[in-house]
Amino acid sequence: MEPALVLGGGGSFPHIPSLAIRSTSSPPFLGFTLGSRIQWSISLVRNPIQQKSHTRLALARAAERDHSVTEPPAKALRRILDLPGVHQGPACFDALSAKLVEKAGFQYCFSSGFSISAARLGLPDVGLISYGEMLDQGQQITQAVSIPVIGDGDNGYGNAMNVKRTVKGYISAGFAGIILEDQVSPKACGHTQGRKVVPREEAIMKIKAAIDARKESGSDIVIVARTDSRQAVSLDESLWRCRAFADAGADVLFIDALASKEEMKAFCEISPLVPKMANMLEGGGKTPILNPLELEDIGYKLVSYPLSLIGASIQAMQDSLAALRGGRIPPPRSMPSFEEIKEILGFNTYYKEEQHYATSTNQLSSQRDGSRDPFSQIWSRTLRIKITGRDGFERLDVRIPAGFLEGITNIVPALGGVNIKALLDDAADEVGGKQLLDFIDTMGDRIQVFLE
Repeated sequence: MEPALVLGGGGSFPHIPSLAIRSTSSPPFLGFTLGSRIQWSISLVRNPIQQKSHTRLALARAAERDHSVTEPPAKALRRILDLPGVHQGPACFDALSAKLVEKAGFQYCFSSGFSISAARLGLPDVGLISYGEMLDQGQQITQAVSIPVIGDGDNGYGNAMNVKRTVKGYISAGFAGIILEDQVSPKACGHTQGRKVVPREEAIMKIKAAIDARKESGSDIVIVARTDSRQAVSLDESLWRCRAFADAGADVLFIDALASKEEMKAFCEISPLVPKMANMLEGGGKTPILNPLELEDIGYKLVSYPLSLIGASIQAMQDSLAALRGGRIPPPRSMPSFEEIKEILGFNTYYKEEQHYATSTNQLSSQRDGSRDPFSQIWSRTLRIKITGRDGFERLDVRIPAGFLEGITNIVPALGGVNIKALLDDAADEVGGKQLLDFIDTMGDRIQVFLE
């Protein structure tokens, strides 16, 4: 039988009742591609699993209505932990990626040390990034969104006293939770070679120090205790450490780089009252990739997707650069329109709010000078370029953002001698579409350019 993934709409898909995503090969996995629209092939089904999904959706939406007023980040995260089902959290690496996670409808997200090291330093996750850099990046992330963020606290950047400082810093930065691991310094990604962990007693003391720091701060930040001892020592050692972390007061337990579904089940059977976190490292990690329903059945509460956003970003940038290097601009469908980019970044919200503080002086000045917003009007519109061969067959019909004039001659060399910008300026106040050009080139092809 084909595996089916049924998702409740209250988290990732707030406006879709229930989705059944069917695959004939590997388990379904949610990928996130920046700059492109994801098209889903979905079928609505009626079965017991879907009814379970509807129940979760109703509960989640009711909880969201009850907590519509802004609440402290840690309280919001603890509310999510109390909700039924497993909860997906993509890993972001900067303010923009966090905003996209929130805009996609997720209830929370993670910050990824792996991805932040990559995006901020262009370096591998091998312990090179500092506490100060992670704290600064984290503060930008938490300030950009209203959903709770679980921060990657690495190994606390030192001994137990350093852990206390790290926890207090993450609380001040606005994090809802912090992941603390038991690797030695310098630490590295848990799915890479050469993992080593500190002795048991030191690992436990670090978790106790984190809890003490929380109490001293009057905070309720969620402490996620992670062990890397599965790869560094053994499965039995990682299970022992997680029991000890739970006894020390950790809120969530996490064993990184478990190697099989059986190991994941064994993990979820210990300390049954403490939520478990899974790490679905995309693209070839040590842990098998399972869909959310499978993870819930095993016993997980939180699931992280650490590489989807940074990986898709890298691929999108490589594709765009290859197009530019080849004398072309990226095709329209590979990136959002300028209007969509402005909406994502909040330009339109900014302009509306700006009007509340407008004075009669700057309004008159704007009318007198005829000034206009450089990011709107003509530059946010679309050019349609149509080429019809002399044989009557259509050779090209493409739309590009009107602001991307530099690359237009790479699409149609015959436009090289035409001042498109001047034509756009003349048509700036036109309402609706307008034909800018209509001529026959030296090859006998008809070239038409429309402003839409």
